[in-house]
Order: sequence, then structure tokens, then C-alpha cells
Amino acid sequence: MMTRIVPGTVPGRPDPTPRIVSRSDAGEAVFDAHPRDIAQMLAEDSYLWVDIDSRVHSQHALLEKAFGIHPLAIEDTLNPASRVKLEEYAGYTYIVTRTVQMAADTDDPYDLETIDLHCFLGANFLVTVHAGAVPPVDTVMELLRRSPTMVDRGVERTLHAILDTAVDAYFPILDQIDAFIDGLEERVFVDFDEHALRDVFNVKRLVLSLRRYLQPSREVLNVLTNRPSALIQPEVQIYFRDIYDHVLRINDALDTYRDLLSSTMDAYLTQVSNRLGATTKGLSVVATMSLPFVVVSGMWGMNFSHMPLSNWPHGFWVLLLVQVALGGLLVAVLRRQKLL
Repeated sequence: MMTRIVPGTVPGRPDPTPRIVSRSDAGEAVFDAHPRDIAQMLAEDSYLWVDIDSRVHSQHALLEKAFGIHPLAIEDTLNPASRVKLEEYAGYTYIVTRTVQMAADTDDPYDLETIDLHCFLGANFLVTVHAGAVPPVDTVMELLRRSPTMVDRGVERTLHAILDTAVDAYFPILDQIDAFIDGLEERVFVDFDEHALRDVFNVKRLVLSLRRYLQPSREVLNVLTNRPSALIQPEVQIYFRDIYDHVLRINDALDTYRDLLSSTMDAYLTQVSNRLGATTKGLSVVATMSLPFVVVSGMWGMNFSHMPLSNWPHGFWVLLLVQVALGGLLVAVLRRQKLL
């Protein structure tokens, strides 16, 4: 995981100050304001976005000192296992979402990396809290730097951009799962790779994990889209409806992948059963052909003084032909009865 590095900081350590975006009197975006100016910017009733790294105590303390966030919500921002949810407080809405990406620092190609993102949306402010770098936040921050006029749309549109980027991060993972499934189908149906079953389970676990992470976000976006709110105007809720549609689309794709993986697993097990049946059938033919040899050879191998054909020069060849004929006759009868 990478951290943003600015002059005066030690590489590998988080920034000592939060990232702050506000709007000037001229309507332009102002970046990297000092934290002591937060109270004044809140009083101006304009645009304010503060991005806090919860690993830095001085940044995290701003939640209580500058914004008056409820202690229970502040406690949740420090919990790495917080559930995805939406809660209404006096003056702001608290949203917990989870960003997802494929883990880049592991040898397992099916590992996921998730980071909780906490958002506090007020009438004129947005506070995002996370531990470490979060790609959706960095993406929107860079987008604001390239298009400063975006601040004119309000903090709720910035929240929309962050959530939209977080949900869109699922689509590259879906493309990768699609490639995994195509490879697994070829290994199962064409090559019959005996190690494919383990990868089928791994990909299925990946799909179920994504579905587990996405499902709570569906409920949160449903509330943002349909429930009347004093902080989100109806014309802005339409944009959140677009994210909700993306969530439904991703959920449908995950259900399809789950069904495909189940079918691939069933096909693999069916092929294993068919191959076992073919092997058993071949062994049954060998056993059937061998039965006359075992019986006849056993009878003529007994230690008696007088055995039929024992003194005849062609007795061995006669018995051999009889054994082969009996074996062939047994096989023919079993096949006629469709037992082989």
C-alpha cells in the first residue's frame, strides 16, 4: 500500500496534516489550508472537504475538536472491522463504505484488499476518514485539482464522486474474474487439469467475498437514493441512483459468475466420475477375460495323478483356446445385457 509523500515528510510515514479543500470568495477551489482555519471555513457556510488519516492522532482529533462528531462515530472510525452502514446524526450523516481492490503485494492472485472509508456529510462540509491511502479519495482529490470548478457543485456531489469511484473499482475485478473463469473452463473441459478444482474454489471464494462486501453498500445507496434528506437535494439524489444501478449490475454479474463456477465445478466432478466409470469398465473387462483362465488353470493345476488331457501333446493349446473362448463369451453376454 502506498502513502502520499509531500516535502518535509519522511517516506513511508503518513502526512502530518490533513488534506483540506475549500472554496474562496471568488468561487475557486483552495487546497491545503491550515487546520486552524477549519472553524472559520465552517462559519462561512461554503464548501469544505477535509480528508483525515486516522493513523495520525492530530488529524483524528479534528473530528471532535473542529466538527463535534459524536464519540460513538469517532470510535467507529478507529475500528478496522466497522460494518458498512448509514446513520443520521444531528447536523450530519455518517456513512461507512468499503473500498475493494486486488492485493498487489501477495503471491495469491485471488487475494482482495479492503479499506474502510468513513464519510461525514454536513450541510456545507464533507469529512473523509481512513487509515492509509484510499484510491477513490485520491482519484477525486486529483480530479478536483484538475477541475477546481467542481467545488461549485457542493459537498454532496463530492461524496457522490467518491462513492461512484469506489463502486466502479469493482468493474476491473469483474473483468479479472471473467478471465479467471474462461481459463478455468478451458482447463476443465479441454485439458482436464486435476488441479483446476482448487482454483475453482478460490475464484468462488473471491466472488462470494465481493458479494459480501457489496451487499451492505446496496442498502446504504438505497437510502441515499430514495429517503428524503435535508443534506441531499432531490436533484442530487438522481446521481446516487446511478451508483445504485451500478451496484445492482455488479450484484447480477456476481450471481452469474457464482452460477458459472458452480456449473464448472459440477462439470469437473462429472468428468471425474465419467473417467472413473471408464476405468472401472476397462478393469471389469480385464477381470471378466481373466476369470476363465483363473478357473481352468486352477482346476488343471491341482496335484492329481490323472488329469484329463494331461498326457495329450495338444492339451495345453486346447485348454488355452477354451479359456479365451469362455472369456470372449462372457464379455459378449455382459455387453448384450448392457452391463459393460
